[in-house]
Amino acid sequence: MIHSPYLFKSVRVPSVRVRVLVALLPGIAAYVWLSGAAILLQLALASVTALIAEALVLAARRKPLKRFLTDGSALITAWLIALSFPPPAPWWLTVLGTLAAIVAKHFYGDLGKNRFNPAMVGLALMLLACPTTTSHNSPAIFGHLGGTGWPWITLAYLAGGLWLLQQRIITWHMPAAFFGALALISGVFGLLASTQFTQFAGPWFQVLSGGSTLAAFFIVTDPVTGTTTPKGKLIFAAGIGLLTGIIHTLGNYPGGIAFSVLLMNIAAPMIDKHTRPPVFGHKLKHNSGNIATKSTQ
Repeated sequence: MIHSPYLFKSVRVPSVRVRVLVALLPGIAAYVWLSGAAILLQLALASVTALIAEALVLAARRKPLKRFLTDGSALITAWLIALSFPPPAPWWLTVLGTLAAIVAKHFYGDLGKNRFNPAMVGLALMLLACPTTTSHNSPAIFGHLGGTGWPWITLAYLAGGLWLLQQRIITWHMPAAFFGALALISGVFGLLASTQFTQFAGPWFQVLSGGSTLAAFFIVTDPVTGTTTPKGKLIFAAGIGLLTGIIHTLGNYPGGIAFSVLLMNIAAPMIDKHTRPPVFGHKLKHNSGNIATKSTQ
C-alpha cells in the first residue's frame, strides 16, 4: 500500500508465482538430502509435461503462448503434483497426473477462472485410477509418515511457508485454520479411540507430517480456487482440515487432503457469498428475514 487507504502497490502475477516456487525450494532440498535425487527427476518430468501440455492447450484455444507459459502457474501445479508422490513412484504416474491437472486448469477458461485446484484434480484422478500404485508402502506425502526424516521436510516446508507470510503472498488465516481444525478432529478421535480406531494416527502425527505442512501453506492457500474474505478463509481451511482428519481416520485413505480440497472448492463461492462484508457506505439490515442495504448518511 502506497498511500492508505486509496492506492495499493501493484503486484504482478508472475512475481507472485516465482516466489511460491522459491518457497518450495527448502522442502525440495530436504527431500533430496533425505531420499536422493529421484525427486529431481520427478520434478523435471512434471515440469516438462506441464509446459508442453500448457503450450498445446493454449495453441488449440488460440491463446498467446508467452503470456501464460511465463506466469509460473503451470510449474507450480507440476511441482505440487511431483511432491505429492514418493520419489519411487512410476514416472508415468507423475506425467499423467500433471497432464490431467493442466487440462483441468483450462477447462473453466484462462488463469484465474478455474474452479478446482488443478494439482489436486490431477492427484485425485491418479489416486482413483491407480489405487494400488499410489497406496504402496513407500513414504508418500499424502499418506503416513515414512520415517524419521520427515520432520526435517516438515521444517523445510514450514520455513518456505513462513517466508510467504513475510512476503505477504499468503495470510495467516488458512494455515492456522487448517492446522487447528486438523489437530482438533484428530484429538477428538484420539479421545474416542477404541478397537474401531486401532490404526488411528494421533494429532501430532497428522499435523506435523510433511504433507500437512505442504498443504497448509502451498495448496489450501491457492488464491483462485479458495475463498477471499478473512472469515471465509478461516471457514474454508478449517473445512479442509476437518475433512482431511475424517478421511485419514475413518477411511484410512492416503488422498485425504486432495479430496478435502476439492470438496471445499465446491463450497468456496457460497462461503464467500455469506462472509462478504457490506460495501463501504452501506450496512446490512435484517428485516423480516430479508436482507436490505441502507446507505449511511
